[in-house]
This record gives sequence, C-alpha cells and structure tokens, in this order.
Amino acid sequence: MSIKPQKPLSNKITRRGLLATASAAGAVKFLPNIAKSPPARRILTVYYDKAIGAMRAIDRVVR
Repeated sequence: MSIKPQKPLSNKITRRGLLATASAAGAVKFLPNIAKSPPARRILTVYYDKAIGAMRAIDRVVR
C-alpha cells in the first residue's frame, strides 16, 4: 500500500471562486440583522492579494 502525494493547491483565482466570494459578501448585506441599528453604508472592496495570489473581498461598515 503506497500513499500517493497530493498535488499542491493552486493559488489562482477562478471564476467560481470570485462569484462565490462576491455572492457571500453580497448576502451579508441582504440578510436580516438580529439587532436593528441605525442605517449605515456598507462598502465592498475587492482587490488582488499578492500574498495568497487571489482576489479578496473586504466589507466595511461606515456610519
């Protein structure tokens, strides 16, 4: 019984990964809040992170 080495994971962003990240970040905006707070602006920023070699989404709340 021999153990096969696994392929290293690719750090390239895929269309599926980008859509999953964007839809997850967008879902946060539309999900009902448990504790209602005064209206605040949400700013979604998507940028390329060189350290991981992929796109990253940052969601900020500005009051």
